[in-house]
Amino acid sequence: QVQLVESGGGLVQAGGSLRLSCAASGRTFSQYAMSWFRQAPGKEREFVARIGSTGFRRYYEESLKGRFTISRDNAKNTVYLQMISLKPEDTAVYYCAAAGSFGGQYDYWGQGTQVTVSS
Repeated sequence: QVQLVESGGGLVQAGGSLRLSCAASGRTFSQYAMSWFRQAPGKEREFVARIGSTGFRRYYEESLKGRFTISRDNAKNTVYLQMISLKPEDTAVYYCAAAGSFGGQYDYWGQGTQVTVSS
């Protein structure tokens, strides 16, 4: 069982930066591939980024490359999402999720953290 808790969201002006964190419970965090998703009001949840269990493999939604960076610290059981040059359209609830393999289904989800980017 893995519990995921996101933090770091908030209100930021366009052009600003935020770093989201997702803290995981359990001793098996390092075995999971981790991803970030987001869901804007009235829209479907969309994929943001994925990182493999060791941190070596990373994959991004193409349109977010260069602005968003996913990383992890297995010693701290935490995955991060660094976001720069934020735009109003980045406003969404951001969720982290854990999968048993890099391309596998997601077994665990966090409750989400709100990111609001003002123009």
